[in-house]
Amino acid sequence: MLDLNTFKMVVENTPLISIDFIVKNSDNKILLGKRLNKPACDFLFTLGGRVYKDEKLENAKKRILKDEVGLDLEKYNPKFLGVFEHFYNDSFMDDDDDITTHYVNLAYEINVSHIQDLPKKQHNEYLWLSLDEIMNSLTVHKYVKDYFKLGVQK
Repeated sequence: MLDLNTFKMVVENTPLISIDFIVKNSDNKILLGKRLNKPACDFLFTLGGRVYKDEKLENAKKRILKDEVGLDLEKYNPKFLGVFEHFYNDSFMDDDDDITTHYVNLAYEINVSHIQDLPKKQHNEYLWLSLDEIMNSLTVHKYVKDYFKLGVQK
């Protein structure tokens, strides 16, 4: 792991690679969590995280799905949806709003029948929303809506 100052320099100067999971249930609703951290703090967002240096994507998917959703990757076959870019006017730093954040995001869809005991580290509330609810919500982040606007999800 990088120390705080090095990570701040990375965020300030390079894009980050992240993985998001679009988690769907049998009612075709999507699981979103209310973010606790910047960027996108207080918005409903898909669950995911960043890829670490020297971490293979398959290992990152496994770690992120376990940490963010509490699920084991071996039980699912994530469907790759595409590459997206997320640009934020802020960063994880609470005291420095001059730093922007750029993510190159790899989006995957998984279908689940049941989830319990969702982690509270990154999100403090979870909701299952229909596509209409997502698209009409003011609290769902625009980058989540982009997954659906761009025709990736049907």
